[in-house]
Amino acid sequence: MKMSACWAEERFCESGSCKYILAVCLAETIRRWEETAMPILADYHLHSSFSGDSDTPMEKMIEKGIAMGMETMCFTEHMDMDYPYSKAEEEGLFELDTESYANGFERCKEKYGGRIRLHFGIELGIQPHLARALEAYAGKYQFEFVIASSHICNGKDPYYADFYKGRTQEEAYREYFQSILDNLKVFHDFDVYGHLDYVVRYGPGKDRDYSYDRYKDILDQILYRLVEGGKGLEVNTGAVPHGLRELNPCTDIIKRYRNLGGDIVTVGSDAHAPERIGEGFERAADILKSCGYKYYTVFAERKPEFIKL
Repeated sequence: MKMSACWAEERFCESGSCKYILAVCLAETIRRWEETAMPILADYHLHSSFSGDSDTPMEKMIEKGIAMGMETMCFTEHMDMDYPYSKAEEEGLFELDTESYANGFERCKEKYGGRIRLHFGIELGIQPHLARALEAYAGKYQFEFVIASSHICNGKDPYYADFYKGRTQEEAYREYFQSILDNLKVFHDFDVYGHLDYVVRYGPGKDRDYSYDRYKDILDQILYRLVEGGKGLEVNTGAVPHGLRELNPCTDIIKRYRNLGGDIVTVGSDAHAPERIGEGFERAADILKSCGYKYYTVFAERKPEFIKL
């Protein structure tokens, strides 16, 4: 309807000012483009077949990102040392072959680098006893971006029901948040903390009875440490396919981080397959704006850059 109105005006004004007609049509085109364009064009949490839980070649992920109009993609393959595997055949699944990853990434960068910006990142599974090993690992490679994530809590993976057995959901969630605080006390070589309330994806009630206020005593300690250490917070839209009410972390945590002075916020889909790239980014942008952010953050060579929302 709006397009036809534009062309009707052009026909009516054929003997009039062409400049006016073009200006009207161009303004309409720009307005519609702004309404439909993705507000965030950098996905800073992506996995490919180099991660043990994805079977999608990196090339397929990149081609999808290009087709979507993404400007920047940062791959953050899993490295989870000392993961508690329950089956012998799974041993080593989450220990990254970093040399293969680095070589594969460089091949893709050569192939696609003229069409999209690609960055070489890592998602480290943090556990307190691994602090020195992880620092040595992170220093060995030229990672451009490092996510610290808590996938394991005191030797157990919250992904599995066993983590919640024999106690209340709140007790399980509190143990998880305490483990993050324990990690932050001993490990510092990272840029952002990933999906801070990851545990609520898999709890018996997920995030139905969960809120920042209920856990703010421990969450505030975590956020204080991030802000004081100049560390960023990831907004992870991977919560969307898990049926959560909110993203990870919830909006009130993002707002609290902002109020404490935190200004480094990256956005990542946590996509392990092409169809998940950029999922929920419109919602993420709305949340960031509602929390007072005017920018989101990208990293290159471990240094933050701020992009206007």
